[in-house]
Amino acid sequence: MRISLEDAAVRLRRGEIVAIPTETVYGLAADASNDKALQAIFATKQRPADHPLIVHIADISQVADWAACFPEAARALALAFWPGALTLILPAKHHVSAVLRAGEPTIALRVPNHPMTLALLKLAGLSVAAPSANLFTQLSPTTAQHVEASLGEHIPVLDGGPCQVGIESTIVSVAADGHWQLLRPGMISEDDIARVLGKTKQDNTASLDKPTAEKTRPKAPGQHALHYSPRTPVFLFQDRIELVQTSIDIAQAGLKCAALLIGEGEQAHCPLVQLSNLPAVAAEKLYSALHELDALKLDRLLVELPPDTPVWAAVLDRLNRAGHRGS
Repeated sequence: MRISLEDAAVRLRRGEIVAIPTETVYGLAADASNDKALQAIFATKQRPADHPLIVHIADISQVADWAACFPEAARALALAFWPGALTLILPAKHHVSAVLRAGEPTIALRVPNHPMTLALLKLAGLSVAAPSANLFTQLSPTTAQHVEASLGEHIPVLDGGPCQVGIESTIVSVAADGHWQLLRPGMISEDDIARVLGKTKQDNTASLDKPTAEKTRPKAPGQHALHYSPRTPVFLFQDRIELVQTSIDIAQAGLKCAALLIGEGEQAHCPLVQLSNLPAVAAEKLYSALHELDALKLDRLLVELPPDTPVWAAVLDRLNRAGHRGS
């Protein structure tokens, strides 16, 4: 059910859930200060209650509403990448809902880089929790149609067009003493983080080796072992030749498959989508391609993995969580 910006703001203020666009994926939004609304997110997504939610805020000044401290390292990252596809995990203020935090002592914050969503946050006068607008562990939505296919056409959706980044935000935890950990890769890379903070990844990792209470790894969204998954069984391949041969074997066994390939080369003997060999372009189209192939309702989905290099880390992470390796 498509709704207007004004209707979305009214619904959020009433404590309802609304699917909203961001530059990463569509989120299922609710007032971050309303526990009943937050519980509706968990129920609608069938999401376990021990998975914390990301709060989307309108600008950097609102960090103080949620975080007990804003270390200089976190502030530097926010200034460099907000609005944008970076989520910061910071120590939470005591008043922040335990439902939102999933009982953790931290809060996840992001300023989204989508004009319609920023306008909605200002119009509604709220900060919103907004995990991906899909059933738990299933493929993330990058269009309004994907939201309706996963959650049903009764879900109110603010249609902001296709998402431009296409995969979920990078998540970085910053402790009160400034030490940081990459918890989920995204299109803002670990090298990008290190450059802003003026230290190498190795320097930061060495400091984190010292066991302190502050430096334990907090929970973050998107860490479930099986996540971002099509309904079709997914088999992952590092080798294109092996994937192509598997497509032949499957056909000979009387089954049907489809393939997701990255870059040029030999093509599989089945319906396929070929992604760019440029990481940012591939990321933007990744979920749309998986949705398209999943809709064919075939027996197998064969997926070629990208190289295990820093620039492909986010795409590789999503694909590894989407299935298991072919053999």
